[in-house]
Amino acid sequence: MTTDSRGVAIRPALASDEEAIWAILQPVYRAGETYCIPQDITREEALADWFAAPFTAFVAEVDGQVLGISHVGRNRPGPAAHVANASFATAPAARGRGVARALVDHAKDWARQQGFRAMQFNFVVSTNQDAVHLWQKAGFEIVGRLPAAFDHPIHGYVDALVMFQDLTRGEQE
Repeated sequence: MTTDSRGVAIRPALASDEEAIWAILQPVYRAGETYCIPQDITREEALADWFAAPFTAFVAEVDGQVLGISHVGRNRPGPAAHVANASFATAPAARGRGVARALVDHAKDWARQQGFRAMQFNFVVSTNQDAVHLWQKAGFEIVGRLPAAFDHPIHGYVDALVMFQDLTRGEQE
């Protein structure tokens, strides 16, 4: 377990965390505004996806309460296996408390420790401005734009962004 200066503790997720993880995922998935997941996905399907290989799931706790989740792992196999991918979600009570930033920092550190050389977010919905801003503050660059790739339930077809960070850069500077 790692704890940052804001008091956010991040540890590997356990089967006993499934209810807390679902409580965070369910409203995000039902809203259909940020993930390429069917809005009617079942609890069992969502948890199976969140814990599926090649990803490792984590929870972020503040004062023992799970307020955020992530899963981090290989983006693609074979010659691209050195590039990690990650997904994040936070509880509404976590907004503005540094939980999402702690999760992305942890994901990058964990990926480096596992030997990954870069991290890529394949499909960041452009209207998710809070996430785009946070990922940019964390060092990710927008390296691609997929026009009208996401059918947003409110805004219609919106762009998706590909965001990337070279995880070896900080080691060389």
